[in-house]
Amino acid sequence: MDRIILSPAQKALKINLEPSIYGTFAEIGAGQEVVRHFFRAGASSGTIAKAMSAYDKDFSDAIYGVEDDRRYVTEPRLRKMLTHEYGLITERLNREDHPTKKFFTFANTVATINFTKSFKGQGWVGMRFQTSPDKEPNDIVFHIRMHENEARHQQETIGILGVNLIYGAFYHWEKPVELLESLYDNISRDAIEIDSINFNGPDFESVDNRLMSLYLIKKGFTDAVIFGPEGNNILPADLLYKKNILVLRGSFRPATKVNIDMIKKGYGYFVKEKKVNRDNLVVLFEITLNNLLASGEIDEQDFLDRAEVLCSLGQTVLISNYQQYYKLVEYLGRYTKERMGLIMGVGNLKEIFDEKYYRELNGGILEAFGILFSRDLKVYVYPTKIEGTDNEVETTEWIKIHPRLKPLYDYLLFNRRIRDIENYDPEILHIFSSDVLRQIKNGETGWEDKIPAYVDHIIKEHHLFGYQAQEENTKL
Repeated sequence: MDRIILSPAQKALKINLEPSIYGTFAEIGAGQEVVRHFFRAGASSGTIAKAMSAYDKDFSDAIYGVEDDRRYVTEPRLRKMLTHEYGLITERLNREDHPTKKFFTFANTVATINFTKSFKGQGWVGMRFQTSPDKEPNDIVFHIRMHENEARHQQETIGILGVNLIYGAFYHWEKPVELLESLYDNISRDAIEIDSINFNGPDFESVDNRLMSLYLIKKGFTDAVIFGPEGNNILPADLLYKKNILVLRGSFRPATKVNIDMIKKGYGYFVKEKKVNRDNLVVLFEITLNNLLASGEIDEQDFLDRAEVLCSLGQTVLISNYQQYYKLVEYLGRYTKERMGLIMGVGNLKEIFDEKYYRELNGGILEAFGILFSRDLKVYVYPTKIEGTDNEVETTEWIKIHPRLKPLYDYLLFNRRIRDIENYDPEILHIFSSDVLRQIKNGETGWEDKIPAYVDHIIKEHHLFGYQAQEENTKL
């Protein structure tokens, strides 16, 4: 059954008429755009304990404290707002006088588009709320990037988004994916982008925020998300701003010794480059949505299995909707002008020089390469074992390039924008993730030697990649 989508006014009125919902609003930057929906809907006295906006920085600092970086549109500032305002509710309202109330605090800190339109606007939105008067509260916190060209329109969109969050928190909390979808009720996907979200609290203990990251891309809310080793989503701007970035793309199904050798040897080359500061370096393992859709539909468990292994290895993971490398580099270029590096196999390099991948561009492959190599980019190529041979490998020297593109290819090689990884481990070139996966699923032996140390224990302990089915088949 399709979900019925109510208007912002209908949602606000329904909340106002629910006697158990009671809380506060604190909005910085974009005005009282959320709370005004509840005032206009009527019957708001039963919902709103307090509404405030600390526009002046000194007032804001006096209330919430001073941030170390002196910034105001940040996640730490939002979380301080939630903590401070929710604390006031529990401090000032006697629970004995309000035994049936489910308290909440809504907060946002937002910077809208500037006068010259050189900055489109971004912000943090969040909510702390109870689903029952006797429960500890939950948090939902997310980051938005705005795309509308008028501040007034952005403010209106933020108002609707806030109403959607409050309504979703109370009426869809048991179905987090449905809650996520409801954030865009009555909002165009082109108006606003949610690129990071985290669910925390007693009612979200079973929610895997890595899976919520995946849904942001799957539902078209953003094109790229990042999560860290702990499994929480990371704001791309916070992680990547003015950093050297090194990326390895793969299926990691599962991660093998080849993947680790690629990143280890590629990293060794990258940190020796001029303009690369290892103390200012971010390493990303990237999985594309297209890779996750290889079998037709996204298998959530398969995705979580890959994520579990990468997180156990202490890696930061990027999930993107950028099948072409130039789109990935363009995305990373939003956040940094520092030198970037891509590690790839010979097969991926061949695809980069295949013109069929650039037919949607007016300038074709030359336009894509302009995006790629106008940045300060280095490409490190890991060799591939040639089938039917004992020790022969395919490197950049042996790749067949169309004659029309060969001068460009030679130019990039000559200027060392594309480099072979020469100190690879020849003993592991026979390892492929697809073979390891097949062995795990079929209950075969020997796959343990093809993956990084201790990863086999993680796969067995958590029954990843069909390993549980293997055990059951053995028992049968």
